[in-house]
Amino acid sequence: MQQKKGRTAALAVAALGVVYGDIGTSPLYTMKEIFGGEHYPVPITPGNILGMLSVIFWSLIVVISVKYVLFIMRADNKGEGGIMALMALVLRGLENRPGLASFLMMLGLFGAALFYGDSVLTPAISVLSAVEGLEVATPAFKPYIVPIALGVLAALFVVQKHGTARVGGLFGPIIVVWFATLGLLGVLQIGHHPMVLAALDPRHAAGFFLADPVHAFFSLGAAVLALTGGEALYADMGHFGRKPVQYAWFGIVLPGLVLNYFGQGALLLADPAAVQNPFYLMAPAWALYPMVGLSTVATVIASQAVISGAYSMTQQAIQLGYVPRFEIQHTSQQEIGQIYLPGINWALLVAVAVLVVGFGSSTRLAAAYGIAVTGTMVITTILSFVVVRNVWRWGLPLSLGVVGFFLAVDLAYFSSNLTKMHQGGWFPLALGLLVFIVMTTWKRGRQLLTARLSESYLSMGDFITSIDNYDVPRVPGTAVFLTPSPEVAPHALLHSLKHYKCLHERIVVVSVQVFDVPMVPDIDRVEVKQLGADVWRVIVQYGFKEEPDIPAALASCKDAGLEIDMMEASFFLGRETLIPRLDSEMAFWREKLFVAMFRNAGSAASYFKLPPNRVVELGAQIVL
Repeated sequence: MQQKKGRTAALAVAALGVVYGDIGTSPLYTMKEIFGGEHYPVPITPGNILGMLSVIFWSLIVVISVKYVLFIMRADNKGEGGIMALMALVLRGLENRPGLASFLMMLGLFGAALFYGDSVLTPAISVLSAVEGLEVATPAFKPYIVPIALGVLAALFVVQKHGTARVGGLFGPIIVVWFATLGLLGVLQIGHHPMVLAALDPRHAAGFFLADPVHAFFSLGAAVLALTGGEALYADMGHFGRKPVQYAWFGIVLPGLVLNYFGQGALLLADPAAVQNPFYLMAPAWALYPMVGLSTVATVIASQAVISGAYSMTQQAIQLGYVPRFEIQHTSQQEIGQIYLPGINWALLVAVAVLVVGFGSSTRLAAAYGIAVTGTMVITTILSFVVVRNVWRWGLPLSLGVVGFFLAVDLAYFSSNLTKMHQGGWFPLALGLLVFIVMTTWKRGRQLLTARLSESYLSMGDFITSIDNYDVPRVPGTAVFLTPSPEVAPHALLHSLKHYKCLHERIVVVSVQVFDVPMVPDIDRVEVKQLGADVWRVIVQYGFKEEPDIPAALASCKDAGLEIDMMEASFFLGRETLIPRLDSEMAFWREKLFVAMFRNAGSAASYFKLPPNRVVELGAQIVL
């Protein structure tokens, strides 16, 4: 029991560096944006300060503590969280309602697309706000803030190819120091003005809204910055488990955040001029430069978490068939989850650099940040209603009451952020829409391609009968053909027979199937069946978090009577050239987009880890 508690504590500390980096760096800019931002700043009065502190505190309790930590994290897919896992649960609960399932799947995909907006915005606003602390030390640094931030961000993305295995162990302890520092700075200021603790009373939040409902509504657009990173609690649950993430929140993160926000409020009560940067001005003058250094490290860790999340999200989307294949590199010999996608990495760097240069300050970026966060929050809440009704079997009144309450809070924040659309809020929506179009176009295009290929399909049964009847010549060796459908003869197999007028003495048809579970047990990895004389069918099964490895899967077929020498086998792949047409089932511009993505998709041989010197590609033209 003692050992189990020790492991849970260790996981809780490790979770701090991955799960809580984003929300943990929010104090850098939240209070500054609420009271000193360019967009609807709240007047600095004692009543407003107590009112906003009460709003932040109770938002952290309701949205993060209750909704995410205690409620949403229960909706796990065999231990895994995140919007992809939630979509899988939703689709399972709506097997008899395909229309609604399709709509909610599209909604979930858009939520996943918004995550990429978060992956771009978090590094930009976090690092920029940390470096802006140098301005507090001396205005002479002001011209260099953006170049310094770009340098830090460029270094962060450049080192991604080396992985985080070596420094990952430092993330947790550093973030522990960070939250301890947040709490200590807050306590020092609260000691001077303990009256701010009155904001724990929710009546101050209610009074703030009743006094000026319009201004209070607009203030939510900045207050939501205190909740950024809430979705990460759910998305990263699978790395550490539910309990460690929950313990870390209630034991370290929530107290540190609340103390720091209340400390900034106490400072503003004493000196309203501190609104220029209340976070850094809480620290003694001698500690300013160390605080900038610690803040920069903390924001780099927060950025690392969302960048890694973008890699994982892309890998899952590839497995589920929503995006083309990308090159995936492993950065750790021990941890399967530590991966690096060069294409995604450099695309994120370009987008982050454009944001930093284009917006130029954390204040301007704050307008763009809220919509991505609140949009994902709303979608998660909507999807959770299907889970509580159809999977957990809650009654309708309870489901409407609980989910409706959370949705009302989310919509309040989301609608407030919509008012900042022209000030930068359009960016995450535009980026999310672009990613959504790519995902849905690829999925629909693959369905269309499969339909075109199936128009001239030949079942495996008919194929075996035909080669027996015509006594097709056989040559020594094993030929492995990949096909999306195990019941249909692969086009590469038919083209091979057409061109070579013969077949290998042993034919293995391999089909890869991906299920909506994170992992498939090794015992269920392969299904082997002999269809005819030296003709075998192998179905290889993976979860959406696993990477295909066809040679490894085929090696495990030995126990089923199929032993393959990889150095003697030839792997045949189809290489289709797609031709768009105007009267297709898909819009012509989307056909062109799909063709471009298809042409530039990663190599199937590399993706399935096939030995490069044993691969043969056979081409064909397909009119969409």
